[in-house]
Amino acid sequence: MAGQVLLVEDDHSLRQTLTKALELGGYRVVQTDSLAEGTRCFSEMINRSGVDRLDLMIVDLGLPDGDGATLIRWVRAQSSIPLIIISARYDDNSKVNLLDAGADDYLVKPFSFTEMMARIRVAMRHRNRDEDTAPRIYRSSGLEIDLQRHQVIKHGERVRLTPTEFKLLERLMLQPGQVVTHRQLLADVWGAEFVEHTHYLRLYMAQLRNKLEESPSQPKLLITEPGIGYRLSDAESS
Repeated sequence: MAGQVLLVEDDHSLRQTLTKALELGGYRVVQTDSLAEGTRCFSEMINRSGVDRLDLMIVDLGLPDGDGATLIRWVRAQSSIPLIIISARYDDNSKVNLLDAGADDYLVKPFSFTEMMARIRVAMRHRNRDEDTAPRIYRSSGLEIDLQRHQVIKHGERVRLTPTEFKLLERLMLQPGQVVTHRQLLADVWGAEFVEHTHYLRLYMAQLRNKLEESPSQPKLLITEPGIGYRLSDAESS
């Protein structure tokens, strides 16, 4: 089995459909339909181990007894379990705030089950890396980033990066396949006092793409999430 998921979604039809999709993907699903039930189930499940452990939460924001964002922030204060938001709301500010608060990803309804399962796989790989050690080498499409050696190789040739370029790339590498918000990147690379200076990101991301992408105008490695942040494409399986 792929693991156990706590699904918090009040729409009965969608909840059943998502459950079937997850079960086809090998997951066991515990269904809840409210903020109160989601909180209770999380509290009961989080300290279990082995096959009964909780591996992932999927939370809708529009719950009948409150905002799912409340549950997300409460859970994140207690656990690093992967959290994926599903919502009909398409508000960049809300997405950014929740990703900054610790959600791993955000899916806007309607979404495909193929996309949902892909985002889940990324979140689960991220959890597994956190439980072992942070990735030190990233490989994808002829690119190799080696944090220990502090070097980047593209098709066998070393790429010269400035210290800030490397630091930005390193921050994205810590969460390959996952969106990192503008504020997170600016705070971690430049410092908390620079979180409004998004022009820094545009400049340095353009420089990185010119050095690393096969076609900088059509990036495959350094992906823009409009209005939210950036993600480094998921690493190749070794």
